[in-house]
Amino acid sequence: MDKLAKYQEYVKTLLTKYASDDVSDNDVEVQLILDTERNHYQWMNIGWQGFNRIYRCVIHFDIKDGKIWLQQNLTDRNPAEELVMMGVPREDIVLGLQAPYKRQYTDYGVA
Repeated sequence: MDKLAKYQEYVKTLLTKYASDDVSDNDVEVQLILDTERNHYQWMNIGWQGFNRIYRCVIHFDIKDGKIWLQQNLTDRNPAEELVMMGVPREDIVLGLQAPYKRQYTDYGVA
């Protein structure tokens, strides 16, 4: 399996696992967006809580230039570390949710 296919599978596995563990309100739908053609992967919560509209991207990954970019993480989990445990080298994970000047101080790739 080539690197891109492996990374796609790892990201899909994580998102599926996280979303299946979600204990959201019955009025909030969990949607997984798994775009393997353009390499965008999201877990969305969509619905209503009382009078409040819920439209939230919980986690967002992109795969670009051979690296997995974590663009959003509203969970208490550490998907970057879980990717490392799956075999992804730290330098192939970019914390896109961090400002570019801060990335050099993380344990992960810079771009």
